[in-house]
Amino acid sequence: MYSLFGPDFIFRLIAIVVGLVIHEFAHAWTAMVLGDKTAKHQGRVTLNPVAHLEPIGLLMVLFGPFGWARPVQVNSSNFKHPRTATLLVALAGPVSNLILAIICLLAYRPYFFSGTLSTDGFIPQLLSWAATVNVALFVFNLIPIPPLDGSRIAYSLLPYRWEMQYRKLELYGPFIMLLLIMIPQTRNAIFGTLLNTITYGLASLLGY
Repeated sequence: MYSLFGPDFIFRLIAIVVGLVIHEFAHAWTAMVLGDKTAKHQGRVTLNPVAHLEPIGLLMVLFGPFGWARPVQVNSSNFKHPRTATLLVALAGPVSNLILAIICLLAYRPYFFSGTLSTDGFIPQLLSWAATVNVALFVFNLIPIPPLDGSRIAYSLLPYRWEMQYRKLELYGPFIMLLLIMIPQTRNAIFGTLLNTITYGLASLLGY
């Protein structure tokens, strides 16, 4: 547990802001590269936090079990291959968080294994928090419940007939997601298990 405005809070704030900004930037940049300039025209192809953060969503993710940033708007009709492009745009956000988590874990290794370098300094603690936060963003956004990225990935992979049935969840998706998050047992069983499994898996692959 971290104290309000204590060191852990500052590390968490920096890690969350960077993770959310990179996530939304990746969506916007990928959409632009694939032919949809909607996000570019809205000023979202930038690393400026002001363009991506939503105040209430940021406060929720800092003090509650979940939160959000401003979603990147995509017009799939601008894509040459809409289903494939939509899949890539949806994947771009979570994958960017996974890459950032891997970079942080690699950068943290010297601190973790060195007997002379302290893991209690500003940089190692920030790297540790950033790795944890970005793995969490990766896992959370891949849950296939609307409006999370996982649902858009599912739309792109399912046959058209099944996609139309699945899209009916959009009306109830936020309520289902809220229910899963607000019940501790469900949150720990689903999200907590995935988070721990992927974190330990990455650490093992990177030689921890």
